[in-house]
Amino acid sequence: MSLFGDGLDAAVQKAFTRPAPKSAPARMRYLVKQLGGTKPVARMLRISQRTVERYVKDQIKKPRPDLAARLEREVKRRWQPQIRARARQKAATTGGIVIDTRARLGYTAPVGSTDDARIRHLTVALPPQYAARLFDAQQAGAGDQQLQRIVAEGLKEMYFQDGGRRAGSLEEVRFTDIEHVEFDL
Repeated sequence: MSLFGDGLDAAVQKAFTRPAPKSAPARMRYLVKQLGGTKPVARMLRISQRTVERYVKDQIKKPRPDLAARLEREVKRRWQPQIRARARQKAATTGGIVIDTRARLGYTAPVGSTDDARIRHLTVALPPQYAARLFDAQQAGAGDQQLQRIVAEGLKEMYFQDGGRRAGSLEEVRFTDIEHVEFDL
């Protein structure tokens, strides 16, 4: 489970104009239509082709929990790709991204400053270039560590340095012990 990757996906999903299919047969029909047949869906979900056909025909309605989770994840991953791309593009060019987090934040600074890390609850609007970097890194398959570093750089610039108006000698922000992180476009 990826805290930052899942958070970015959830933020983009808020832009959906229609809800994704809810029932297992409807989700299965959607995947069959998207992938062009029951065989690729069966391979992707690691079930038999006959089972997929039975879901499509409403002969099976209630999947086991592990299959239900895979089915939901795959449908949400493919749902409304143009709307998803438009939301990412808007955030990366004009809107930016808002991060709401509760975590331990500290920084590396010159001697004599109070750089002790402490738990902070922050809601900070990051500029579009950070949204673009986050989405590009996510598309490239970056892990949570890399996404966390990008967010830490954004918090350093926008929260600690206030866009360059203060704390100019700040070197690095430590962003650890994350209790929650939520993104909004």
